[in-house]
Order: sequence, then structure tokens, then C-alpha cells
Amino acid sequence: MIWEIEIRPKDSDLEKCRVNKDFHLLTPGAKAKDPITSASKGLLVSGEISIEQIQKLVTELLVDSVVESGTINKLGNLPAGEGTNDPCIATVLLKPGVMDPTALSIIQAGQDLKVPVVSVRSFRRYFGAPLAPNEKEILFRRVLANDAIEMVVEGPINQKHIAEGAPYAFKKIVVPIRDLKPEELEKLSKQMSLSLNREEMLTIQEHYRKVAKDPNDIELETIAQTWSEHCSHKTLKGRVDFEGKIYQNLLKETIFEATRFLREKAGKDDWCVSVFEDNAGVIKFDENFHLCFKVETHNRPSAIEPYGGANTGIGGVVRDPMGTGLGAKPVCNTDIFCFAPPDTLASTLPEGILHPLKIMTGVVSGVRDYGNRMGIPTINGAVCFHDRYLGNPLVFCGTAGLIPVDKAVKKPLAGDFVVAVGGRTGRDGIHGATFSSAELNSDSEKVSGGAVQIGNAIEEKKVLDAILKARDLGLYSSITDCGAGGFSSAVGEMGEHLGASIQLDQAPLKYAGLSYTEIWISESQERMILSVPKENLAKLKEVCKWEGVEAVELGVFENTGRLKLFYQGTEVGDIELDFLHNGRPKQVRKAAWKIPPESVSNPSVPIDQNLGETLLKLLSSLNICSKEWIIRQYDHEVQGGSVIKPLVGILEEGPSDASVVMPVLGSTKGFAVGCGILPDYGDLDPYAMAACAIDEAVRNVVAVGADPSRIAILDNFCWGNTDRPEVLGSLVMAAEACKEFAITYEMPFISGKDSLKNEFHAKGKSIVIPPTLLISAIGIVQDVRQCVTMDMKKAGNKLFLVGRLTENIGGSQYAKALQLIGGIVPRPEAKEAIAIHKAMHGAITAATVRSCHDVSEGGLAVTIAEMAFAGGIGADIHGLNTLGNIPFAAMLFAEPPTCYVVEVEPQKIEQFQAIFKGLPVNEIGTACVEKRLRFVGPTGEWALWTSLEDLRKAWLSTLKF
Repeated sequence: MIWEIEIRPKDSDLEKCRVNKDFHLLTPGAKAKDPITSASKGLLVSGEISIEQIQKLVTELLVDSVVESGTINKLGNLPAGEGTNDPCIATVLLKPGVMDPTALSIIQAGQDLKVPVVSVRSFRRYFGAPLAPNEKEILFRRVLANDAIEMVVEGPINQKHIAEGAPYAFKKIVVPIRDLKPEELEKLSKQMSLSLNREEMLTIQEHYRKVAKDPNDIELETIAQTWSEHCSHKTLKGRVDFEGKIYQNLLKETIFEATRFLREKAGKDDWCVSVFEDNAGVIKFDENFHLCFKVETHNRPSAIEPYGGANTGIGGVVRDPMGTGLGAKPVCNTDIFCFAPPDTLASTLPEGILHPLKIMTGVVSGVRDYGNRMGIPTINGAVCFHDRYLGNPLVFCGTAGLIPVDKAVKKPLAGDFVVAVGGRTGRDGIHGATFSSAELNSDSEKVSGGAVQIGNAIEEKKVLDAILKARDLGLYSSITDCGAGGFSSAVGEMGEHLGASIQLDQAPLKYAGLSYTEIWISESQERMILSVPKENLAKLKEVCKWEGVEAVELGVFENTGRLKLFYQGTEVGDIELDFLHNGRPKQVRKAAWKIPPESVSNPSVPIDQNLGETLLKLLSSLNICSKEWIIRQYDHEVQGGSVIKPLVGILEEGPSDASVVMPVLGSTKGFAVGCGILPDYGDLDPYAMAACAIDEAVRNVVAVGADPSRIAILDNFCWGNTDRPEVLGSLVMAAEACKEFAITYEMPFISGKDSLKNEFHAKGKSIVIPPTLLISAIGIVQDVRQCVTMDMKKAGNKLFLVGRLTENIGGSQYAKALQLIGGIVPRPEAKEAIAIHKAMHGAITAATVRSCHDVSEGGLAVTIAEMAFAGGIGADIHGLNTLGNIPFAAMLFAEPPTCYVVEVEPQKIEQFQAIFKGLPVNEIGTACVEKRLRFVGPTGEWALWTSLEDLRKAWLSTLKF
């Protein structure tokens, strides 16, 4: 029997408001009335359940009688929508196979209430007047549902709409490739969504010719996953011919080399524990714990299904520390997003692209729900806007974790059981690794919808609790997460130096009907693989059962050098691990870089501009304005270790440079997390972009109190199609900058990730993202009591500029606001820069600094404005005319690297200046009681005069939804 439970709000119908708003966003200029008059949510509950039992479920669990009303019907018995006069125009259900966290929770709760619930499907229902065909098309396909994961049923639903599909009939599939021609191999790769090129397919063909057999489908899928760009980083680790200079391994010779050099130089003082070899980078924290950090991307899934893509992006990166060493406890999350402008006209969107506002709200909600529900604070991030993120938004998610010193090393042993812990396996996430290695196009939603997943944060929280208990009991020898590639990548990587035998039919499934290959490559979320000694298996299962988590042995690690896969007793796969991990052909890619002509000189700046209006325009611009709308949705206080928050100041509205966490409660030691990302620099000068991104990330954490001698950095490269020499050339330039500045700053890279081919193609038109490098910094704060924030503290204190101003405005937000083309991108002077960062840290630890804010997007004027309105204190700036022959507008709005604005009490000025002896430091102004900001111009008169309230309103006004 199937019961239909419909739940309606008594007062505010937020879903109705959302739908109508989104509909009008996509129909600008039309005088269409609201298509939806009311909305409801509901559940289809099946099982041998009496009316009394279903009423108990509704009243005790499902309906909040204060704000909701509920109705109960047998499926199909009565018209839907009691309480409304309008007909039901649509019901939206998740497609079969898509994760439904609500349903899973209700099944568990039903069991707790002794109600025999067998299965649950959630739905949303919408009511309104009949629509015209064109309105219906927009409403159904682009507003109510996402075709990648949902289906729309016109009117009420019945039994045929909820059929789950037929059981799987086992049939081993052999793929004959030994006699195929090269073009046929390429066609096969496309048909199977393998994302392998001709040379790779030819290498696979030659291998199977040597072993005198054709591969089974599961073997091809495993090779494709392992060799995917997403998993193997074959571009950055490949051979590159850069204008005659040959890199045998670009990543190894740049970023890895910087870390190798620094670790060798440090010798016994090396504070790196594990770099580029585990799921996250690991550094020393204190005598009891190490600190690990990883940042991932989830771009393509977020372009197709923003909520699910971002949701599983943060869920996936949380599992990285969980799978590092023998398991770390996540202590904070970060998120950095790159979107097209949210006010983009709907009429300009190419087919297959979601509206940027829909993407932005979905991504933010996805990260919010997963992090908050897991109880992990989201403490740091950034949001960038650029027209060329229209086809490919970028979603960076990061997690830092704490791991006991004696739990940092892992190694699976022959004879250990291969144990799957966590969520069940379904069709969600099929081909995620290969999908993430390909370009998007107008058909990606249809072809690759299965690569999109929906996360279940509550399940992952239970898995985390079980893992940490099992870790402390010493119940397993190794652990990793099922990320891109699912069991295929997890078992294949963990067993690389051993071998494994896997019984695929042992895997717990969400539903019947999965083939053996789907089980193997599915990327269903919330799953970990453990290597468990035989004598510990029973205890591990007991721990997992106590936490409500499934633990099932899939097979055994064995010293064979082969990966053997079985289904119902039949061998369906047998792969030589050496070929799997080392057989991929290394291709030589051509790279070249030509300096853009527009980047060698600065554009002319208007001399008659109103500087006050320009400042307000910059403060309200998308890339500078307050991101409060996003930040306040995140819980940054959970776990109780928050020291410096994302927003600071008297009204908690000022943008903190970085956040500080004290992960061990009762200790005074902490760490700071910050980031640098400057995509507007990338087209003009990718080397300068990378150098400035590193410097920005470092400035951010130093500004709050991090020790420059204990800062580690992470890289995330997001680029276009590097098959084009000029695109790869810009990446080489950025990688070389990373190497130089990491070595000079003595800050090792400890982890990283790349996402290439971020391009969208439709009807002969391509949208290529700007070269984008995210640098994340994590720095040790020796004593969190010495931390400082960016808000001004007291009238009468003096303001100092540390660092050198610049006249170069290439890539700046000022140039963007004035629509100026080109310009020279500023570059840090590496040796002076690190000296400044060290001196700044010395000034903070010597307690000579009351507030500190780094100069970044928008330049000096924006920096001081933010400090002023955050502290509710005005400022008179009168010392700029002595700082060199630089145009005054550039002094105010250019974005010089390695610059800080610092507030110093008068009695500590001498001590402060002594710390910076030999470095550029200048007194530029005074904090004042009057709530205004004034700058003396070149003539000695006030050239800019604006009230703090106007500054504050401009900064807060833009992103409010």
C-alpha cells in the first residue's frame, strides 16, 4: 500500500514565492502573472501500514502543526491539493536512482516509531491556473525542476510514475577492441563516456593484444577512471614543450620541486608530514596533533545541478581529511565560488546553461546544508564574478582536519579485508571522474546527468563518528574515501602495491537493477573503504552498527599485483595493476605564451572623475561588495573553536582578511585560513596572477596573526582546454611563478588539484573561463590571544601604509569599473615581500598593531573605507602625496601587492617603525571621531570626502536575495 501525505504551509508560502521570482527572472519584460498560486511538499510512503500508523507518523514526525497542515490519502484515491481552489499543474519527483536524503531519514524514523515503512519518495506539488505552452515549457524545465535529477508530472501522480525499474539480469560484457581502427577506438571512447583520447585508446588496444584477450566493459571503465584528467592529472604531470624548454613532468618540476627544495633545506626542522601523497596535505601543529588541509573543485556537476554539485563537493572534500592517514577530524570548511553576474539577462543565455542567479543560490545552499548539518564550521571563502564563468561556474571547497600524531601513517596489508563503510551504492555519480575531465556543451545535462549526485550530510556525520571511534581503537590499517571513480578508484589506489579480489555483489545497494560495472564505478556519496585485519572485523562492524552505519566486506587485499573483480561467482574483471597505474602513455603537449599587447602599458585614466562616486561604485561592485548574504547562512561557530570570524567589527559587518580557529579547546594555539584568487589578472599576465594570488593569500593570514615561517599553501588550477598551446602556455607561466614565490617565501605547497577544459560549447560558440588559480593558505598562530582584526579601534590612532603603491592598474577592479582595457598587472618583489610579511608578524606579536587590513581588490581607498565603517570610526588621509610620482587615482584604486594598512596607537609608533626599519612604511592618516572618510589630493585640498554611512550602504546593498 502507498500512502500519499501532502504538507502545506499555513502562512508564508516560501516555495511559491521562489518559483514565481525565478519564473519572472527568465521572462523579463513579459507581463505574465504569477504562474503559481500555492505549493506543497509531500511524501509517498509504502509498506503494510495501517491508517492509525500513518497518522502517528504524520502527527509525531512529519507535520509541524503550528505552521503546517497535512492530509493523508491513498495514492490516486483523491484529488491532490485540499485547501486550494486551483488545480494541481505539476508534481516534481526525483528521478529513480537519485539520492533522496529526506526519504532515508523518514525510513529510519519510521522504524524508530515502530511503523513498518518500506520505502519513501518525496515530492513537491504546485497549483495554479492553466498555462500557455511557452510558459509551461519555461516553468517546468527551467524553474520547477532540473532535468538532470528530477522529473515533472503534469497533475497528480499515480503508480506508473514511481516505478523503480526492473531487476538486473547478469550478463558479462566483452568489448572487442583488438581489431578496431584508430577512429573506431575514438568513437568507442565517446560512446562509453570514457574521455580517453586516440593515443590512450591505442595503448589499451596494444596491451590487450599482448595479453591475447579483449577487455570486459568493467576493465575499460576502470582504466578510463584511473587515467582520467580528474584522477591522474595527466596534463600537469605530463611532458610539456614550452617554446623549446622540455618539462618531463610540469607539476614535479615546478610546484613539487619547490616543496622538495624547502623540505631538504629545512632538514631536521622540516614541519611537513605528508605532501602530495595522501588525500590531504599534512603539517605539524603541536606535540599531539598534526593539521591537514585539502581544497577540491566540483565545477561541472555544479553547472548542471548547482545544489547537488556543491553539496557533494563539500561532502567529498570533507572525506579527504577523513581518509588522510588513519583519519582526521574535520575542524573547518572553506568555500570559494566563481560565477557569472547574477543580473545576466535571461535572453542572452545559450541553450543548456542555467541562469547565474539560480546557480549561485543553488551552490550556496548546497554548501550551507552539508557543512551545517555535519557540524563543521564554514569559516573562510571568496566570491568572484566574471562574464566568462557563464558556462562553467567554479566551486572550490576545502576542509582542514586534526589528526593525532601517531595516526598519520597508513598501509594496507595482504590478507586485510576490503570493507565498505557508509552509504549504499546507486546510479548517482556514474562517470563522474570522466565527466569532470571533459568540456561542457548544450547536451551535457542530458548526457551526463548521471554524473550528478545529491549528498546526505547526516549519513556522512554518522560515518565520521564511526571512523573516529574505530581509528582510536586501532581497528583498521588503512582508509580512503570513495571519491571520483567510487570503489574503482578507492580500491584501485589503496591496493596499487598489493592487489585485491572483490565480490561486487556483496556491495549494499540503494535499489535493485545495478549492473556489476555500475556498482564498481558509481560515485554514490558518503562511502569509505577500509583495510581491516581479519581479527578486527567483528569489532569494526559492532562500532559501525552502534553509529547506525553499514559496514560490509567486499573482498580482500592480496599480494598478486592484480585487481580481480567477481559478480555472483563469475570473474568479470582482471587488471594488471602496474598497467593500470603506470601504463598511461605520456604525451608531449605544446605550450607557448605571447605577451598580450594591451598588457605592456596602462590605459589613460579619466582626469575629471568624481573620486567619491568612484569609491562608492567600487564598494558596491560585485567583486568587492559584502558577501554577508552568503556568510550568514553558514555556521562558523559550531565546535566552539572560532577565534576570528568571517565578519568582524562593531556590527560584525567588516570583511575579515582570514579566519582563525583554535582546534584544541583550552589551548591558545590556533591556525589561520585565507585565500588568494585574482582571475581578472589571468588573461593579461598569468605569471603575475599566480604571484599576486600567493601574496594575497599570505597577506590575509599574516594580517590576523599567522606566523610566516609556518604557512603552507595549496594550489587549485582551473583553466580552459590545455590542448591549445596558448592556454597551456599560460598555465606554465603560472606554475613557474608558484615555484619561484614558494621558494622565496619559504612556504611549501602541501596539496593541490587541477580542473582543466573548463569550456562551454553551443552552436559554434565557445565560452572559456579566464585562467583561474586559487591559492589557499593555512598558517599556524602560536597564540590566538595576539590576533588582530581589520576594523579600526579608536579615534586618534595613526594609520600607516606598509608596502609600496603602484601605478599599474591592469586587471584591477578600478579598470573594470571604468571599462578600461588592458594595463600592466602589478607583481610582488619577492624578497622584499617576504621581509615585509615577517616584519608585519613581528609587529603584531609585539602588540604594536591595533588593526590591520591588507590592500587588495579596489586598492587603498577601499581598504581604508572597509576599516572605517567596520569600526564605526572615520579617517583623515593626508600623507599620500609624499609616496612618489603616481597618479592620484592610481594611489587610491590600483591594487599593489604586499601592502597593508595598519592602525597604531601614538605611544607605540616608534616601536612599530623600528620593526620595519629598512622597509617601506609611511604614516598616511589619522582615525577620527567624525564618521567620514577624507583624502587630501595632489593640490593639498580634500579630493574625496564621503560619509561612513554612504560607504557602508554601498558595500551592503548589492548582494541581497
